[in-house]
Amino acid sequence: MLEKKHFESVQESFMHAGSRTYFFDIKKTKADDYYLTITESKKFIHEDGSHHFKKHKIFLFKEGFQEFSEHLNNAIEFIFEHRGKKIIRKSESDEESTEQ
Repeated sequence: MLEKKHFESVQESFMHAGSRTYFFDIKKTKADDYYLTITESKKFIHEDGSHHFKKHKIFLFKEGFQEFSEHLNNAIEFIFEHRGKKIIRKSESDEESTEQ
């Protein structure tokens, strides 16, 4: 049996965004350095009422922080510039828009 590696968690936070939850976990490496994991989790409900979660993880180390941050900020600015800051939420009956 393969032993699962457990890295010490230093700080944890999360946020809800619609049907998704994002987890931000700072962990410590064996070399006593830090890295960030970002996990997206989305709940799926089956017809029989049972459910499962789909999770996707990103592991980000310090050498990528600056460039990752620049690309993320550029992407956000592009979206706001071309589509505005209005958030569109789809309900079962119709679409609602809210300003944030």
